[in-house]
Amino acid sequence: MDTTELIGAVAIAALLGGGLAYLFWNERKKARKKTVETKESDPGMRPLQLQAYERLILLAERIAIPNIVNRINQPGVTVRDMQLLLTQTIKQEFEHNVTQQIYVTTEAWEAVRNLKEQNLHIINQVASYMPLESSGTDLNKNLLEMLVQNPKASLHEIVAEVLSYEAKKIMN
Repeated sequence: MDTTELIGAVAIAALLGGGLAYLFWNERKKARKKTVETKESDPGMRPLQLQAYERLILLAERIAIPNIVNRINQPGVTVRDMQLLLTQTIKQEFEHNVTQQIYVTTEAWEAVRNLKEQNLHIINQVASYMPLESSGTDLNKNLLEMLVQNPKASLHEIVAEVLSYEAKKIMN
């Protein structure tokens, strides 16, 4: 096979692949739009959606760093043990509510997911700068001090507002 034939074969394969990808994307877009329209028009979905938003607002509050630090505060543990307790608790809370994404908008779910990821990142970052001999109480204190110094570092209030706004749209 010479270069011209090879280029022709690659061009045909690229056109076919691109065409199939476009058809797949277009069908997926139609299905997603139909799902959203069905959710919005089905009166039986409203209570489920409102309940999902309620649970996600509760989740946002439960995994907010100040709240989780106060709830999980265990004197006598090391910084690494406290880091593990905090991150495991956030992950468990999130996993317990993962099915709620079915009932909420993609944007609302992404906001909750981003909150979880941000909080895990903050906990791991603060813990990584602490000496190994530090206590879990020191980690908690440093986390709270960091949030006081950088109030914009905490997304939980913004996420709760977004979820509340979305829920109110459903109620109207």
